[in-house]
Amino acid sequence: AEYVKSLGIWGHFSLVGLMVAHSFVPFPAEVVAVVAGMCFGTVWGTILTWIGAMIGATLAFGLSRKLGRPFVAEVFGLKRMASVDAWSSQTSVATLIIVRLIPVVAFNLVNYGAGLTRVSWWTFIWTTAIGVLPMTILMVMMGDQMREPNWRDWLLLIAAGSIIAVVVVLARRRALARQSQQS
Repeated sequence: AEYVKSLGIWGHFSLVGLMVAHSFVPFPAEVVAVVAGMCFGTVWGTILTWIGAMIGATLAFGLSRKLGRPFVAEVFGLKRMASVDAWSSQTSVATLIIVRLIPVVAFNLVNYGAGLTRVSWWTFIWTTAIGVLPMTILMVMMGDQMREPNWRDWLLLIAAGSIIAVVVVLARRRALARQSQQS
């Protein structure tokens, strides 16, 4: 944290860069988020960590879509890819949000796995943007706090969790409505 602070404005860019690198080199991104909180506080630490995570996730998704999907289709055949595509088109929104909220599911695995499906870019981006927020906020808050959280921190966490819960419920309803229309 002291080193990042000593970089001045470049410390901001280094944290974003580390989060982008996390999508390609496995290391615990939680450490970066904690350092972001220690250096820049809850709000700016969250923003910087989130921007880096989003850039990295989008690049990994694009790489998987461009190179991985054709490779997997050749290895497993078009019939299996068609069944994966059918499954992902029915469950994409709710599934992407839910797996982002489960801490034990690897961030990078979701990025690359989603790129292998027909999940749209837009769906991937917005579900990732929402889904990574709770853990990002929590880790950054831990770094910022290293003390007891204040009412503002709890309010921010509750608001983020509430928004995500509403989005999950709406996405689930939409997916169920689409399934009943197809039946």
